[in-house]
Amino acid sequence: MPCSGTIDHRVILHAFEDGADGVFVAGCMEGDCHFLKGNIRGKKRVQYVKQILDEIGFGSERVEFFNLSAAQGQRFAEIVKEMTERIMQLGPNPLTSNPDGKEGGIA
Repeated sequence: MPCSGTIDHRVILHAFEDGADGVFVAGCMEGDCHFLKGNIRGKKRVQYVKQILDEIGFGSERVEFFNLSAAQGQRFAEIVKEMTERIMQLGPNPLTSNPDGKEGGIA
């Protein structure tokens, strides 16, 4: 997607329906969005999904929004590691029964 502001809450929820154990959205730094307020819209949409996930008992900690610039490769790697560790502690997606033994992942 060209901007985190274009993320739709349905895309995130669909990732969980498809078996993702966790989802993170990365947007540019606040105040530095080429599309002016796209990252702020994206962050609000992720907050909305977190609210939905808490309301249905799924757990909002499975989705997160991070601000970083394209020049922050090291930070991106840290975010991936952080989210992977978080999701591993939470366990598999509760929507998937994994009858074939396969595990979900981070989208």
